[in-house]
Amino acid sequence: MAHRTLRCLLFTGVLACHLQSFAEDAYAPPLRPGPYTSADASFQQYRVPEWFRDAKFGIWSHWGPQAVPRAGDWYARNMYIQGQPQYEHHLKHYGHPSRAGYKDIIPLWKAERFDPDALMALYVKAGAKYFVSMGVHHDNFDLWNSHTHSWNAVNMGPHRDIVGAWQKAARKVGLPFGVSEHLGASYGWLAPSHGHDTTGPMAGVPYDGADPAYQELYHPAHDEALHSNLDNWYAKNPAWHEEWFKRISDLVDTYHPDLLYSDGGLPFGTVGRTLLANYYNGNLAVHDGHLTAVYTHKAQGAGDFNAGEGVLDVERGVLAGINPQPWQTDTSMGDWFYSDGYKYKSTAEVIYMLADIVSKNGNLLLNVVQYADGSLPPESRRFLDEMAAWMSVNGDAIHGTRPWKVFGEGPTRTAAGAMKESGNYTAEDIRFTAKGNAVYAITLGVPVKQVVIHALGKDSTYAAGPIRSVRLLGSKAKLAWTQRDDALVVTLPARLPTAHASALKIELSQPTTALGAL
Repeated sequence: MAHRTLRCLLFTGVLACHLQSFAEDAYAPPLRPGPYTSADASFQQYRVPEWFRDAKFGIWSHWGPQAVPRAGDWYARNMYIQGQPQYEHHLKHYGHPSRAGYKDIIPLWKAERFDPDALMALYVKAGAKYFVSMGVHHDNFDLWNSHTHSWNAVNMGPHRDIVGAWQKAARKVGLPFGVSEHLGASYGWLAPSHGHDTTGPMAGVPYDGADPAYQELYHPAHDEALHSNLDNWYAKNPAWHEEWFKRISDLVDTYHPDLLYSDGGLPFGTVGRTLLANYYNGNLAVHDGHLTAVYTHKAQGAGDFNAGEGVLDVERGVLAGINPQPWQTDTSMGDWFYSDGYKYKSTAEVIYMLADIVSKNGNLLLNVVQYADGSLPPESRRFLDEMAAWMSVNGDAIHGTRPWKVFGEGPTRTAAGAMKESGNYTAEDIRFTAKGNAVYAITLGVPVKQVVIHALGKDSTYAAGPIRSVRLLGSKAKLAWTQRDDALVVTLPARLPTAHASALKIELSQPTTALGAL
């Protein structure tokens, strides 16, 4: 961001003054010793660690003060935009944002029923193989004992190190631990807090974000506001780049996460690449030269995305086919923060999405919605119980697998890309995974009597050689099956072992060809 200074010159006895803009020097962050540098080329050595490729399913706590109003995502921004439903909600429940702002929501987030050990036990039982804690959302409130930012969860709100508590619980049960940072966009995202109503009795009265006493939370006044089309997702102000670097470095260096998620592309050019290099170099130092670190970022929107730097993340969407490199979908059971009346995904929807993603060389990171007090809504608890029942039977078809020659077959076509969740699947829609000599065929629906798999017919393009055995995971019944020229046809028992998708394990006479093993 350019700074402006008042420059005055004497012209024929008249003092003339005008604003002159000058560019501030870019911030040059320190680089930690190691094989990674801020140069793009240094990241070509990066390889996604096996733990991430094997995990397939992770659970995310996308949680913080914005859960308090029970009015959904982006509350801390939209409560300052006159006409938005969250503005009306705030006016009704808390008062006008000139007097009662987001700063007054934060003390109401007490997390008094937050029990990370009990929650982690449920997540492990549901099949999660890694866990991610929110580190900081766009609301500019750090959920850890921040050394550089006083608006944090130890100083106020729950008066507790939320990230640290999650990390301890995850490590206790042996789960890789991750953190998410959404801070890069905060500078422009919170700009409406500096505004005012344009109509009505409070027109022109500044919101509390304009009060200099709170600029550490709301940021100083500036002209890089986030637009409705998400322009200026990442602001250009070098002072903001420096703050982002120092705070996210503090998060990474304190908790040594196995996964770091950015809500966007890699922010701020050289500054972001230096932070990423430091993250990888620091991980190597902590793990005796063995890299366990994963960085997930997005290809759409602002910031940089290079496939070699880390892992592609697709928000609330999927890819069209098998991706050569591991990738991740991040999505939520409901709204990103708890919202009254929001429609939750069913367990079946999550299972079908998981099978589709895994068949295409991806992982699913799922936000399990929490109340502000840290407990689970009934929808979240029901999902975890139902997912645990399904995973206890079918987890072998998910965890530790790799893509087969083709991701699947069936009549349903789904849109690919971010923000395109869909898929009214049928039992004829099948997704394939592979492990050792086995191909797993997962039905995206509840099959009746038979499963017909064209990709495993003798004359199929994907002919896999002789089939040694076919069994239904979770069932002791001996299945009747035949490999016709056009399809493998399997007759199912009258009683299926799980209420949702079924998984067949098809043993071949030789190891499968899995793209993910290359």
